[in-house]
Amino acid sequence: MPDQTTSRFALLLTALAIAALAGCSRTSVETPGTAKATAAPEKEVGAVTLKHEALALSTELPGRTAAPVIAEIRPQVGGILKARLFTEGSQVKAGQVLYQLDPASLQAAHASAQASVRKAESALATARTVAKRNAELVKIDAISRQVFDETQATEQQAEADLGVARAAEQTARIQLGYTRITSPITGWAELSSVTPGALVTANQAAALTTVQQLDPIHVHVTQSSSELLRLKRELASGRLQRASDAEARIRLLLEDGSEYPHAGRLTFSGVTVDAGTGSVTLRAVVPNPDKLLMPGMYVRAVLQEGTNAAALLVPQQAVTRAPDGSASALVIDADNKVAKRPVNIGRAVGTRWQVLDGLAAGDRVMMEGSQRVKVGEKVKVVDLGATAAASPVASAQPDAADAASNPVAR
Repeated sequence: MPDQTTSRFALLLTALAIAALAGCSRTSVETPGTAKATAAPEKEVGAVTLKHEALALSTELPGRTAAPVIAEIRPQVGGILKARLFTEGSQVKAGQVLYQLDPASLQAAHASAQASVRKAESALATARTVAKRNAELVKIDAISRQVFDETQATEQQAEADLGVARAAEQTARIQLGYTRITSPITGWAELSSVTPGALVTANQAAALTTVQQLDPIHVHVTQSSSELLRLKRELASGRLQRASDAEARIRLLLEDGSEYPHAGRLTFSGVTVDAGTGSVTLRAVVPNPDKLLMPGMYVRAVLQEGTNAAALLVPQQAVTRAPDGSASALVIDADNKVAKRPVNIGRAVGTRWQVLDGLAAGDRVMMEGSQRVKVGEKVKVVDLGATAAASPVASAQPDAADAASNPVAR
């Protein structure tokens, strides 16, 4: 009896095992069929559609203001400074007396020179009288020819002595005039480096003060030779149109970021490239009626270049760079498939790059989701529209050099 019970229990376990194996087999067979029945959803990406835009191009360059005319005031004679006759920081006129030196010693020298002139004049008068008298006497042989010749020579010597005395008097008068130190130009006076009572010397190295013209004022900026070449190429190809003004206009941005209210004009462009920096110096003349600009100030000069009527701008985050510096962008074609396209970019315009080659108007460029998809994969496109791209700005910084070295994150 126990043997039958054991046999029945073994048969029951065997049946349960067979049923379990059959269930697992059905599950393993049906699982692939279920996966085939459920299709993988398309990945969603964000893109913008490129279009032509009118873009006013300009270059923002660092610069320094400089006075167009500078006069360093130095004494031409030595002496004790008696008085300062101008207000520091005020405007002075050409010929205005700025300093007065003690003239006592030079007045005495001038008086001595004047006396020498009068003495020479008296000697000349005597010599002329003698020469005139002897000229009559020699005709009747009342004096010898030698005496006559000597009196003629004495007259000529007296004339020469008078000339020397007059020159010495003129020199003494000029030296005396130098005790009144005047401004050679009209401008604004700097701080004085000396005070009354100081001893100054002729042509000393340190200037007593400086007078500068401030209206108009010059702005010296530098532009790389590569930027000048790029501009010339774009003008020659017709991609850029020249500004309508006869002269290039410049706007200034001050150190605090505010815009200077008066526009300047470019009057000089250097013709030599600095071998050390590879740059060319540009000079602009800017009105300065309020004296807001002072020599030596740092400014940003915005140079108007021209207009590109059909510019293409792509968001910077849509452009990636390879280690070799080449740029590319992911473009979505008509079948909503991802394609990688090499692009040639130019300058930075706000948060976007100017596209020179590789993309065209109407192309959909991927901005979001590029890390989730592969080239050739079909995706679902969400048009980001105008929210992803800022409007073109008039002042575009020439960051081509920076663009070649700094990769842009996706």
